[in-house]
Amino acid sequence: MSLLELSGVGRDVRLPDGSLLPVLAGVDLSVAAGEHVSIVGRSGSGKSTLLNVLGLLDSPTAGSYLLDGQPTDSLGGRRRSRLRGETFGFVFQQFNLLPRRTAEENVAAPLLYARGRDFFTRNRAARAMLDRVGLSARALSVPERLSGGEQQRVAIARALVRGPRVVLADEPTGALDVETGAAVMALLTEVTAENGAALVTITHDLSVAALAGRRFRLDAGRLTPVAAGDALAAATSDRTDA
Repeated sequence: MSLLELSGVGRDVRLPDGSLLPVLAGVDLSVAAGEHVSIVGRSGSGKSTLLNVLGLLDSPTAGSYLLDGQPTDSLGGRRRSRLRGETFGFVFQQFNLLPRRTAEENVAAPLLYARGRDFFTRNRAARAMLDRVGLSARALSVPERLSGGEQQRVAIARALVRGPRVVLADEPTGALDVETGAAVMALLTEVTAENGAALVTITHDLSVAALAGRRFRLDAGRLTPVAAGDALAAATSDRTDA
């Protein structure tokens, strides 16, 4: 059984004039535990919207989404939030770090909602994860004291610290140099494999996309698989997405 399963999913956005803008149309996607899937597409193709639907941040306006075999359309707000925190680790394109909190506090933040030992050892776990992304020396620095690449690695450590079942990564190497980006992708792949977690990457970087076991192209809200031998469509460098 698939861990994530979208069937005919659509997502419309209401514009200020009251009209509806279709962002996703008829998306079918299944992702198994332990699988690495990548999605590429030009800006405005709906990649970030698709990631938000997968992560229970947005709801489809058409079709169905099963999470671990259970429908998500009838989830209440509290249950949806709890399930999101228990299941997903997010690597956001804009980092979304807490501005007045240290790197360690940012990474430990998801464990504030944990129970028992995970809650009481959250700072130790955060330091260990910062060490894995090469930032142990920056644990007490606030985001404004970190470079863009360092902030990205803090965001990745935060996504991984709770051992999520699914990691959703939006441009995970976007702010990194080639060498650091390769190391971060190796880390994402290693940690998700250790936990048997699924990894879904949204990326403009074709070398990052090529690391996935299955690859897809999103164009005008429609998702199509890319065969192993096919070239992925070139993506623009503009990172503004729907």
